[in-house]
Amino acid sequence: MLLVPPMKKLCMTALASVTLSFPASAMDNALRAGLMKLDPQTRLEQRCDAEVLDRITHDDRKFKADRVVAYAFATPEMGADAIKSPGAAFRSKGQWYRLKFKCQTGPDHMEVLQLRYRIGDEIPEADWAKYNLYD
Repeated sequence: MLLVPPMKKLCMTALASVTLSFPASAMDNALRAGLMKLDPQTRLEQRCDAEVLDRITHDDRKFKADRVVAYAFATPEMGADAIKSPGAAFRSKGQWYRLKFKCQTGPDHMEVLQLRYRIGDEIPEADWAKYNLYD
């Protein structure tokens, strides 16, 4: 399990809240500036997390994705400009689902060049605590 230092986790959560309130294609200057203040790896993670949530909601209207945990079931594989997360989870309407995704960005990690994802099974509420998922 990947452990995130408390301050980094707090910053990532705050940024994710702001990031998710804007569609990926309509990133404003304040959001862009906030992302640019992050270290490159965190920026890559945040940008890809926001993009996969936006795409899930856009592609299938039965979902309203609002959270993603890229490391719920497996540690993501990080490249210079890409992340592969075979054991992710996302939340929609209070329910968690398994998720796999691959995301590639440009060198500054601001533009998503490619994203592929697959939604898996619903995760039983009895398992949420075991995987650090929350309501």
